[in-house]
Amino acid sequence: MGAAQTVRTGAPPGRSRRVVPWVFLGMWVVVLALASPFAAKLADVQKDRPVDYLPASADSTEVAEIQDQLPGGEATELVFVYHRDGGLTAADRSLADEQVGEVAAAHELVAEPKGVPSDDGTTLIYPVATTEPGQDEDKRDALVESVREVARGTGGLSVDVGGAGALDTDAGEVYNSLGGPLLYTTAGVVALLLILIYRSPFLWLVPLAVAGIADYFAMGVAYGLHQTFGTAVTGQSSGVMTILVFGAGTDYALLIVSRYREELRRIERPYDAMAAALRGCGPAVLASSGTVAAGLLCLLAADLNSSRGMGPLGTVGVLCALATMLTLLPAILVLLGRRVFWPLVPAFGSAVTQRRSLFAAMGSSAGRRPLTVLASGAVLLGALALGAFNLPGALKQEDSFTEKPDSVAAMETVAAAYLEQGTQPITVMTPAARAADSLAGIRDTEGVASAERGRTAEGWTEISVFASAPPESAGETATIEALRDGLDGSYVGGSSAQQLDLKDTNARDRTIVVPLVLAAVLLILVALLRSLVAPLLLLGAVVAVWGASLGIAGLVFEPLFGFDGTDPGLGLLSFVFLVALGVDYGIFLMHRMREECLNGAAPGTAALTALRTTGGVIASAGLVLAATFAVLTNMPLVQLVELGFVIAVGVLLDTFLVRTYLVTSASVALGRKVWWPGALSRPQAAAEPRPDPVRVPTP
Repeated sequence: MGAAQTVRTGAPPGRSRRVVPWVFLGMWVVVLALASPFAAKLADVQKDRPVDYLPASADSTEVAEIQDQLPGGEATELVFVYHRDGGLTAADRSLADEQVGEVAAAHELVAEPKGVPSDDGTTLIYPVATTEPGQDEDKRDALVESVREVARGTGGLSVDVGGAGALDTDAGEVYNSLGGPLLYTTAGVVALLLILIYRSPFLWLVPLAVAGIADYFAMGVAYGLHQTFGTAVTGQSSGVMTILVFGAGTDYALLIVSRYREELRRIERPYDAMAAALRGCGPAVLASSGTVAAGLLCLLAADLNSSRGMGPLGTVGVLCALATMLTLLPAILVLLGRRVFWPLVPAFGSAVTQRRSLFAAMGSSAGRRPLTVLASGAVLLGALALGAFNLPGALKQEDSFTEKPDSVAAMETVAAAYLEQGTQPITVMTPAARAADSLAGIRDTEGVASAERGRTAEGWTEISVFASAPPESAGETATIEALRDGLDGSYVGGSSAQQLDLKDTNARDRTIVVPLVLAAVLLILVALLRSLVAPLLLLGAVVAVWGASLGIAGLVFEPLFGFDGTDPGLGLLSFVFLVALGVDYGIFLMHRMREECLNGAAPGTAALTALRTTGGVIASAGLVLAATFAVLTNMPLVQLVELGFVIAVGVLLDTFLVRTYLVTSASVALGRKVWWPGALSRPQAAAEPRPDPVRVPTP
């Protein structure tokens, strides 16, 4: 703050100054003690069955729910896959019969297993199904493990166990393994960045520890939401919640600590300095967290279970991070005093060391030719967005893993050997009174190779249908749609139908959730900035960033990463996160710009000053947030890798291109019009300097 006025209080510190930090510390000890039993149970209610991700109103969801009501509940479908490159021998077939017979003797199967040889003689499959596990995931996993113990190859014969049940087990194993590595990797990345930013051996520990407490608290609240409202908890949503706690929480900590350091140079006692810091940057932190929460809650309008559940869990993560950073972090910093900043201790009355600002240089270049910079940046973002047309098609189940499990190996073997035949059943649930007519209609449907009648109970009959086309192919999709069109009162589900419903529902959710997010964020920005042009400018910028991020993804997903598909939910989820999180930095920048205008600065000068004074903090926060989402790219699920990559790239684009150049140059070019129709759009509005309650700290 240079020669900023210092404040020394002559009277000794009051009792409240000594007690309040301890009160907050004690309060959080009690809160954690109360939340601990619930936080530990969150993993127990995490569900990653397909039905937990499916759209609430889709045919495939109805099928899964009806199957749960049938005797034995939902059937676990497995496929034994025997393969030898040179062709199966008589001994191979005998071994297959023996192993399948051993499994049939040990478990109650829905029907007697029948072998289906491939035309080229290299592969033999035995589809089996059992209702023994029902909905119990632990029993299902135990069943799959026991079957895999039996199904073993020898002498060049490969044996894999695939099918929907094995795929669910492998996916569940991956999701269950995410918690620890995701938390430790995120904490490690944040710790490294904080050490580099603060250049202190002690200070980085405080916000990191507080973020860890916020994450634990969020787990307890998320469990309460599940128990009270039935909020879906999946591996994806709980993982994203952790990322948001550390990413957003560290951003808030950077703002608070930076402002606190600034006030310590001006105010003698840490308690008073922290109070001044919270008065200064607290409203900006509240505004940014409110914007993120509002954007995420728009996901409640989604029909997809996983997306609808991610909204509340993401909001819980942001609000828990906010609560700890505004109460626990200040209390700990005040109790530790100035020494926590060692070796760069901000002494009372000292001046900030003036250094050449990179952001001042960037702002000057944007200010000299604002229209040229704005046009160049817009062309660049538009060109990058064109890469989105190169995104691969919808992600198939077997392509969802970065490391291929046994179930995927089985599916690939089957797909190569049975080119003209479906090997994955389509499940039809039809009213029991019309079962015979439905079965006849199914067999007459184009694309159906065979159909078998299964269980009957609770007024429904289960029919297993095999298409003549391979799973998740265009031909099988046409068969599923033909069955749905031709069977009144029946539901068509199964693994392929679930993937089709996921794709269709994501498209429907985008048309509803995207306008809601834009409207909610726009209303908040209008209320905060008291303008219409500035909020529209910020929204346009983050939408452009989203398009460019997807474009970059289209250029690298298949050519560089080798991904064969794109998660159908990537567009919607990346939009919600990039808009909600990206607007945060716009709030910090525009608030400082507005403050400068209120204090009499010319619009161009105000824009450049805002960039110079907030650029360092925004850059640090952007790096931390991008790094936390980049942690997802190290996870073993393609959909998490894709989501983490797009959001990390988007945050970096927003931080170093859009906020630095485009928003600044647009503000310089528009002048006072950027505040239209508010009072600041009129020259006389800035005649008398007025204080603004929100001021982002100087880095």
